Amino acid sequence: MSARARDALGGRAAIVGIGATEFSKDSGRSELRLAAEAVRAALDDAGLTAADVDGMVTFTMDTSPEITVAQACGIGELSFFSRVHYGGGAACATVQQAALAIAAGVAEVVVCYRAFNERSGRRFGSGVQHREPSAEGVALGWSLPFGLLTPASWVAMAAQRYLHTYGLDPEVFGQVAVTDRAYAATNPAAWFHGRPITLADHAASRWIVEPLRLLDCCQETDGGQAIVVTSLARARALPHRPAVLAAAAQGAGRAQEQMTSFYRDDLTGLPEMNVVARQLWRTSGVSPQDIDVAILYDHFTPFVLMQLEEFGFCTRGEAADFVRRAALPLNTHGGQLGEAYLHGMNGIAEAVRQLRGTAVNQVPEAERVLVTAGTGVPTSGLVLAVDA
Repeated sequence: MSARARDALGGRAAIVGIGATEFSKDSGRSELRLAAEAVRAALDDAGLTAADVDGMVTFTMDTSPEITVAQACGIGELSFFSRVHYGGGAACATVQQAALAIAAGVAEVVVCYRAFNERSGRRFGSGVQHREPSAEGVALGWSLPFGLLTPASWVAMAAQRYLHTYGLDPEVFGQVAVTDRAYAATNPAAWFHGRPITLADHAASRWIVEPLRLLDCCQETDGGQAIVVTSLARARALPHRPAVLAAAAQGAGRAQEQMTSFYRDDLTGLPEMNVVARQLWRTSGVSPQDIDVAILYDHFTPFVLMQLEEFGFCTRGEAADFVRRAALPLNTHGGQLGEAYLHGMNGIAEAVRQLRGTAVNQVPEAERVLVTAGTGVPTSGLVLAVDA
């Protein structure tokens, strides 16, 4: 039902605090400490204390449980705690979970967090090393024996089909990489601060899995990011302009797998993101033309192009030209390609800064921001807006 009708969550909650650690390649401290630092920073930003928090949400793929982070931050009793599955696809859904709890009266102040040593510790880009038997792992059994062992190899299959269908060359993916790195170059928090690239740099970067080059693939990062969510009524009494949750959605498509949905009729799109798009537009009451900034999950450049098409910003096969024309401010913090790979949580923080008017690469009079989570997996998205 929720995929076919407007839901009632829009306008019920707002993001009031954001906090992060530095983004590095070797943090030198535990993932728990990174999480605690980010949570404390977000609470300070919100003008709240640990005593105000009664809910916490994170990812299933996390080594720092809610109760342990609560202890480390001096948070007391929790009336709500939750985790969302599917890696980066969980990012925006953590905020949705928080908003649902607040709207239902289950919690009043919920902290969403993500922290990992993804560069100095476990590196997701290294691919499948070992996997315990599971029902969802069966799908990988059709791909792993043939050498499709890494996220890049899984995405390359869809990317190759996209290029073939629309008669394009791999260079079109460079439009996304160049755009992200241009914004990162002016963002002091970004790993690639001061290091823009050109289309020639993209074309000269080495192949990872054809048609993906090194500069089509996001970096690996150590760090933490936290988001504080509360009711809109309470948000209005706190220091910063609220980033109102105009809409939130999750989506899984037909024949959905985790990164290996190769048996669908069409590999040139992201059906799970279309589920999210339809619900976001219905609930928020806005359309692509009303969005001022888009923060699109960019672990791999081809999926940014497909997202633009799924959301209706442009027609199929035309997204690279859309990005080239700078028709919409995109990943103004530098994205995961340029700022940091925090499973999309740092993108939510950038959306909040844009609505507050405090972003480094501020878009004038930004009133509505679209944020998406991981692609190729069951995913999620948000439309955030200024308080009317």
